[in-house]
Amino acid sequence: MVQYYWYPGSYPQQQQQQMTPPNVQLPAARRRQEESYVENILRMNKGKLGTFYFTFEHSKEHNSKVITGYVEAAGRDHVIISDQSGKRYLILMIYFDYATFDEEINYGL
Repeated sequence: MVQYYWYPGSYPQQQQQQMTPPNVQLPAARRRQEESYVENILRMNKGKLGTFYFTFEHSKEHNSKVITGYVEAAGRDHVIISDQSGKRYLILMIYFDYATFDEEINYGL
């Protein structure tokens, strides 16, 4: 039988215990899969000359951009590319379509 209690105004305070997840090691196959994210691949190819293609959907004036340059850095949400004149571009990864390289791509899996 289930008993129900009525508390006028508010419910009695219960002490909440915080649960901490145990330290779990990811299997090796899972770790390798995470390494194949685009930003990690770009990071592994830092300093290489490539052609990078970007699309800006909501821009009528600058719908797409092609940059030929070197990967300087890549983060989870951005990439920094410097062109051959030294101009640097900081572009969000949501606009990134694809890249081409004239040499072998380091993939490190």
